[in-house]
Amino acid sequence: MMQPEKHRLFYILSASHSGSTLLSMILNAHPDICTAGELKATSLGDKEQYLCSCRNKIRECQFWTAISQDMLKRGSHFDITNAGTDVRTGASHYTQILINPLHRGIFLEGIRDIALNFSSTWRNNIKKIQTLNSNLVDCLLSRTRKKVIVDSSKVGIRLKFLLRNSSLDVFIIRLIRDGRAVSLTYMNPAQFADADDPRFRGGGIGGNRELEQLPMKKAAWEWRRSNEEAAVILKHIPRSRWIEIRYEDLCMDREYTLRKIYTFMNVDPDKSLSDFRSVEHHVIGNGMRLNQNSEIKFDDRWKTMLKVPDLETFEHIAGKINRRLGYQ
Repeated sequence: MMQPEKHRLFYILSASHSGSTLLSMILNAHPDICTAGELKATSLGDKEQYLCSCRNKIRECQFWTAISQDMLKRGSHFDITNAGTDVRTGASHYTQILINPLHRGIFLEGIRDIALNFSSTWRNNIKKIQTLNSNLVDCLLSRTRKKVIVDSSKVGIRLKFLLRNSSLDVFIIRLIRDGRAVSLTYMNPAQFADADDPRFRGGGIGGNRELEQLPMKKAAWEWRRSNEEAAVILKHIPRSRWIEIRYEDLCMDREYTLRKIYTFMNVDPDKSLSDFRSVEHHVIGNGMRLNQNSEIKFDDRWKTMLKVPDLETFEHIAGKINRRLGYQ
């Protein structure tokens, strides 16, 4: 009996605020590529007010309503505001403790798997989560009539289980951005990593996101750990199944960078649209998805906004890995 063909999924692996939402929206403008942003759908804030990138409240968005109906036909009850596609869904206290740490390499991941499998709740939940992810990918591709899908969820632990999903053929786009720029976004996400219009920040409710602001010490550490995690994961992935892209190249040499990505994805580079906002988007992710300007601006405000003590703190915590990634 022939096995059904696997859906090709391209996973953006990166530290948050590295340009994953921008990249996914640009890719969504290609006629063969579908993305709805972060398919783990866990950072919606106020779910009653959260805006889809079409600027409708997400629970009133016709696209996501149709996806819910399509999912029901496949036997899955689905609400994008309570998607159930994240590996932490339904986790007990025991499994939550085990799942929280970042990906640590083959040996420690093996220990994590053994510990998780002691939990019958985990074993049942992960089967449901894998099925939900499979059905969601199938519904998105069917409704958009596209060939491949991009998931910009970024985190390594989700990627680990997507790689084990028997219905998905997973490839990886590692997206890198200068750690000093990313750290600045962690220090003030509303100003440096959200919609241009303050009214649309915080998912559509506005506000300064003060509770999310981190001091440089924590910001630099978060960026460092995300990139260490990505390096550990990719060390054991065949080189033919992943590509490395820089945010700076995407902004400064867009045509060349996109052609490189499209070739990796095996879609026609010449079908790319120059204005990525000229197509319909229903994306979950960074607040820039709610902007209207399609101009891609290279953001290097860290050079003037970070003070000497902040730069010294970053250098102490993450300078070595930043230089290893090519940033001087």
